Amino acid sequence: MSQHSGVLVEIKWAINPFRGNAFEEVWTPAAEAALDFGATQWALYRSKEGGLDFTQTALFPSVADFERYWYSEEIAAVRIQASGYYQVPILPTFHSLSGMGAISPVAS
Repeated sequence: MSQHSGVLVEIKWAINPFRGNAFEEVWTPAAEAALDFGATQWALYRSKEGGLDFTQTALFPSVADFERYWYSEEIAAVRIQASGYYQVPILPTFHSLSGMGAISPVAS
């Protein structure tokens, strides 16, 4: 069993052609809003090749916390707003956390 708690949620977004910039603008605040629903970390990555593949990750205490975020009125409204930008279905995957690390830059 992992010594780390929580669940890492990963969502792969396939964006329709010519919609990458619009999706990024609309969805970045929605991805960040995961913090308002209990996530301790979030990220939205955009592929450098083609710019149409995005990966969203967030670290939540539980799947139930993610679902509270994902099915909230706020996030559902943004998904509707961005509905012409991405392909469906959107299938979140859940991962247990085996390890994690980061290096913080040293202040000068």
